[in-house]
Amino acid sequence: MSRPSHRDTILTSGLRVVHEHGFNGASVRDIVQAAGVPHGSFTNHFPSKEAFVLEVIDLYLAEARLNLRDTLCNDDLAPMHRLRKYVDANIRHISLNDSRNGCLFGNFAVEASDSSEAIRLRIVEIFAEVEKCVDYCLMAAVSVGELRADTNCQELASFIVTSLQGAYLMAKARRDPTPVLNFKEMLFSRVLR
Repeated sequence: MSRPSHRDTILTSGLRVVHEHGFNGASVRDIVQAAGVPHGSFTNHFPSKEAFVLEVIDLYLAEARLNLRDTLCNDDLAPMHRLRKYVDANIRHISLNDSRNGCLFGNFAVEASDSSEAIRLRIVEIFAEVEKCVDYCLMAAVSVGELRADTNCQELASFIVTSLQGAYLMAKARRDPTPVLNFKEMLFSRVLR
């Protein structure tokens, strides 16, 4: 009889650990301890911590893609409602754990970009994917008259994603979601008026 694989347990537990403690702050020992598996299980499934983190990023992305699908890319909703719903979902997410965790993608962009080119490039790809979804939503807003026809949707999408990531970092530093709430207020009352 073969032994059960601990791969999924390591990934889900490891996601929580690296989200709470960061790339450098989370050791393999912390990850296997949280998963309740022997250290050898980690090395059986992942050739390196970098390889593990790349899979954790994809696991986190799968959840993020559900949010993107249900909000920004949801053609059943009015475009500005989609964008508001997307920001609100992110506010709920950032508010967990006293805003200590931030966004995993932003955290890795700051912390792991210098130590891993593979992680840096993956994060860049993910931010481009998110920007594409924001751009899609904004173009829909233009087409239905919710935004001016001369709106540069691609530039605005980049601004929104960049600003939201900055607000996440400030929320994490302050341990308070207020910077993200302030971003939402400015976005909808000033930028998108």
